[in-house]
Amino acid sequence: MTRILFTLCLLASIALAHGQGKSSKSMNSTTLQEATFGGGCFWCTEAVFLDVKGVTKVESGYSGGSVKNPTYREVSSGLTGHAEVTRITFDPQLVSYEDLLEIFWNTHDPTTLNRQGADEGPQYRSVVFYHNDEQKKIAEQYKAQLEASKVYKNRIVTEISPLINYYPAEDYHQNYYALNPNQGYCQYVIRPKVEKFRKQFQNKLK
Repeated sequence: MTRILFTLCLLASIALAHGQGKSSKSMNSTTLQEATFGGGCFWCTEAVFLDVKGVTKVESGYSGGSVKNPTYREVSSGLTGHAEVTRITFDPQLVSYEDLLEIFWNTHDPTTLNRQGADEGPQYRSVVFYHNDEQKKIAEQYKAQLEASKVYKNRIVTEISPLINYYPAEDYHQNYYALNPNQGYCQYVIRPKVEKFRKQFQNKLK
């Protein structure tokens, strides 16, 4: 609860810092925008963001590596440089980029390097791939204030990098939690995370 309250205050301060001029014009237009995050297994992050009001599409994919058109098997080797990510299409009139960052940082552990729970390797790293300079500024400011707040006992290791490539994952990875609710990983890893998210962010649900 303390962490959630802090992030709400943090969002307010970031909004004030960016003002209502440039930010409202570029980040709150009627045009749909995109955000790309990696926070461990993309099945988990996809399931969370699909529930967010204002999000129109969530796609699992790969980003940040050097291999073109990688397969899941190649990415799982940890040798491609790619991270498992979710590309989020959202309506900024209904949900802001700051809101998405708040959800991102509160629904995974940003202090574990190349690991989320039992999922280990660079493909599971915590990362924000920004689409433009404004997203970069907002993400960097948010991370800096989180670090200064000492909300997390350990150092935040989230990478903030430009989006240089993106490859959609195979069809069977898309909407995985909804289509495979009885699968073991879904039951024991994804479901508790989604339930916790729904409880903490009731005002942001569809």
